[in-house]
Amino acid sequence: MQEAVGVRPGTDHHIMEPGNLADSTSAALKAPAGLDETHKEFERPGELICVNRETVEKLTEGLISHYLPDLKQLKNSLQELTQNQVVLLDTLEQQIAKFRECHLVLDINALFTEAKYYHDKLVNIRRDMVTLHEKTTRLKKRALKLQQQRRRDELEYEQRRERELERERQLVARPAKPSQAASEH
Repeated sequence: MQEAVGVRPGTDHHIMEPGNLADSTSAALKAPAGLDETHKEFERPGELICVNRETVEKLTEGLISHYLPDLKQLKNSLQELTQNQVVLLDTLEQQIAKFRECHLVLDINALFTEAKYYHDKLVNIRRDMVTLHEKTTRLKKRALKLQQQRRRDELEYEQRRERELERERQLVARPAKPSQAASEH
C-alpha cells in the first residue's frame, strides 16, 4: 500500500508523513491568485499547503487501483451472498410449506384416528344392540311359553277342580229311594 504524503509549507515536493492525509483532506481547497491550475492550496489552522494537481491525480489513481480490485471482489461477494440469500429464502419457504402440509397431514391423521375410534365404538354399540335384541327375543319367547304354560296350568287346575267338585257332588250322599233301599236289605 502506498503511504499518503503531505506537503510542508515552503517546499515543492516533500514526503508526507503518515496520518497527514486525514488532516489535509479535512482542510479547505482554494486556488490562490498567484498559482496556476496545477497547484492547489490547503489551509490548515496555522499552515498553508501547496499541492501539485498531477500528484493528487496520481495519488488518487494509485489509491483507486489499490482498493478497486478488493472493492470489485467485495461487490461480487455481496452479489453472490444476495443470490444465496434468495435461494435460501426460497428453500425456507418451501420447507415452511412442507411443514404446514405435515401439520395438515397430522391433523388428517388425528381425524382418521378419531373416526376409527368412533367407528369401533359404533360397531360395539351395534353388536350390543344385536345381542340385546336376541336376548329380548328369547325372553319374549320364554315369556310367551310361560304364559301359555300358565294358561294350560290354570286350565288344568280349573278342569281338575271341576272334576273334584263333580266327584264331591257325586259322593255327596243321596237319599235313597225307599223302594230300592228296602228291597236291598
